[in-house]
Amino acid sequence: MTTFRTVRVAAVQATPVILDAEASVHKAAGLIGAAARDGAELVALPETFVSLYPSNRWARAAASFGGADELWERMWESSVEVPGPLVDQLVAACAEHAVHCVIGVNERESERPGTLYNTMLTLGPEGLLAKHRKLMPTHHERLFHGIGAGDDLGVVETPLGRIGGLICWENRMPLARYAVYRSGPQIWVAPNADDSDGWVASMRHIAIESGAYVVSVPQYIPRSAFPDDFPVALGDDPDDVFGRGGAAIVEPTWGDVIAGPLYGEEGMVVADCDLREGLHAKRWFDAVGHYSRQDVLAPARTEAPPEHEPTPG
Repeated sequence: MTTFRTVRVAAVQATPVILDAEASVHKAAGLIGAAARDGAELVALPETFVSLYPSNRWARAAASFGGADELWERMWESSVEVPGPLVDQLVAACAEHAVHCVIGVNERESERPGTLYNTMLTLGPEGLLAKHRKLMPTHHERLFHGIGAGDDLGVVETPLGRIGGLICWENRMPLARYAVYRSGPQIWVAPNADDSDGWVASMRHIAIESGAYVVSVPQYIPRSAFPDDFPVALGDDPDDVFGRGGAAIVEPTWGDVIAGPLYGEEGMVVADCDLREGLHAKRWFDAVGHYSRQDVLAPARTEAPPEHEPTPG
């Protein structure tokens, strides 16, 4: 039975302990507890929080066949097996504080060393609820992450409501959004690494289009967070920032930003999300219901465009 209660949601804009999965998970568990003490029932953490996002600012160097082996090896060592002991620690934190959590990780396959995936986990007190691998790594990310199979698009039914979402620029993919919309999300979580003003505009649009509260949770990544032995050159400016954040929560009727955006620091934005507002929004516009017109538009996705007819004369 779908619920229409009010849920307190926290978007936690935090910096991982770079290339240290154990320490990043320990930090995440502490942040889950801090959000819970503020009354949060759903805690969202950034894309690949465990334990490194390959920023375009420095990751482009890995396009060469040589010179990135140490980085790749350390990324592998600091990634997460799903299921696995690090996931168990995050689940234990959810159980201790009676919350649900969405968090981004670099995922490795337990059965063999090889490809890493940019993965979003949905966790609850009872365990791992969902795992979604990013469908299409963005630009330079393809040097590090494999392509998701697409068989994990949907929502999780929880006591808080129906939780779904996509990772970073997957949110720009109309058909990926539509695939998740079909499951009826009430809270849409978007772990990401986009700190642009245009990103906030996209989040506002998705809130209106989906009829769901949107929780955008990016990273804040200062240069000072990188270990001294980081195996790739980062430039000479010690005050440089590789991700300024922008955590925000958006409501579904008019797409108003009701918490955030937060820039330039670690922190948390919190909002009480009345899920009845999503139901009200869908009275006006239901993208997969009365406003979908799949009878007209679904065939158009597969039909070839009409051939150009020559102009008589």
